[in-house]
Amino acid sequence: MSRTDPFHLILGNNLLQNIINFTVWFAVTFWAFLETRSVFVTGMAGGIYLLLTATFAIWFGSLVDHHRKKQIMLASSAGSFLLYALAFAAYSLTPNTELVRLDGLSFWGFILLVMLAVICGNIRMIALPTLVTVLIDEDRRDKANGLVGMVNGMGFLLTSGISGFLVAWDGIRGTLVLAIIFTALAFLHLLTVHIDEPEPSSSVPGERKEVDLKGTVRVIKAVPGLVALILFSAFNNLLGGVFMALMDAYGLSLMEVQEWGLLWAFASSAFIVSGLVIAKVGLGKNPLRTLLLANLITWSVAAIFTIQSSILFLVAGSVIWMFFSPYAEAAEQTTLQKVVPYERQGRVFGFAQSIEQSAAPMTAFLIGPLTQFLAIPFMTNGAGAEAIGHWFGTGPDRGMALVFTVTGMLGVILTLLALGSRSYRQLSAAYAGEENKAPS
Repeated sequence: MSRTDPFHLILGNNLLQNIINFTVWFAVTFWAFLETRSVFVTGMAGGIYLLLTATFAIWFGSLVDHHRKKQIMLASSAGSFLLYALAFAAYSLTPNTELVRLDGLSFWGFILLVMLAVICGNIRMIALPTLVTVLIDEDRRDKANGLVGMVNGMGFLLTSGISGFLVAWDGIRGTLVLAIIFTALAFLHLLTVHIDEPEPSSSVPGERKEVDLKGTVRVIKAVPGLVALILFSAFNNLLGGVFMALMDAYGLSLMEVQEWGLLWAFASSAFIVSGLVIAKVGLGKNPLRTLLLANLITWSVAAIFTIQSSILFLVAGSVIWMFFSPYAEAAEQTTLQKVVPYERQGRVFGFAQSIEQSAAPMTAFLIGPLTQFLAIPFMTNGAGAEAIGHWFGTGPDRGMALVFTVTGMLGVILTLLALGSRSYRQLSAAYAGEENKAPS
């Protein structure tokens, strides 16, 4: 049996769990917006998800480092299963009139339970790139990371369309039932997969199972430019929180939920194409340059894809965004896998995820209310509608569109500054020289 066979089995298992979690994430967002018709709700839901992701990421990273990867991935599925079951019980026992009250504890408590179930899957997201380090030779890791991106894309492809039809058919209830069943199947399948991985370093006598945040920061600071990469990704996600908060609301303002789900399914096929391209040709000699160029393209598109109220523009923008997103993720993972010692990779990936994701909740929490109470009135019957409404359009969807355009312009400026920075040159040099790897 070839050495990469376990990796492909793990990819397949992660695909199944990703489909489950992405389906629930899309479905609960669709369901919440359709029940309340409030952009504030989608912003808050996105903010809750990102805040919890950032909060748990460092701890999840330490769990990955201190346990065998198969065991911790099994624990991830078990946690999701339990929380999905609790969310289903809450849904079944709470009257619908009370559950969908925007000012009620039942509504937000239900959202929180579902989000926690989805976030348990982030343990797998942190564990998977560390398994790439173990199972894949260094000169092929960029291509393996492309396959990881493809798996994530397949999850989006299958689940966005499924979610739209599930919500139209049975609200959120049927989605939770399927999540419970298929999470159990993912757990059972993973039990049959054998992974030949080294013993965790914390199993050595004298080593403790601790988060060791100071040690993780020391490892990151030892690599010139690595702090800047994490901060760049954090600011990038600060802007990305806008899309987390508004994208579904914008799409659902232009089309029915089933159509919006199918559009995302079509756009997400670009994820798969992108992953296949990376798996075939890699990321080039300098993954960091690839990362920044991919960001430059996606932010440029973000600045113009809502310039008119057009489904065609929305489709084109979404496809381009989806195609280049795996390049950025694969490039960051490939860099970290080379410059960070394996025994620290879980904590570094977790720390990076925590810092990078911590920025987006601020945007998501702020942008929903700001869009609802400022941008939408501004472009409906305010000064914006009078100034540019004759060509930009007016109404609630144009208020959201204006926010997207401004965000894209800020992203372009950020990326151009990063391309000309000293930190970019330092980290590129560190990646090229094996001797510059961080000490463990």
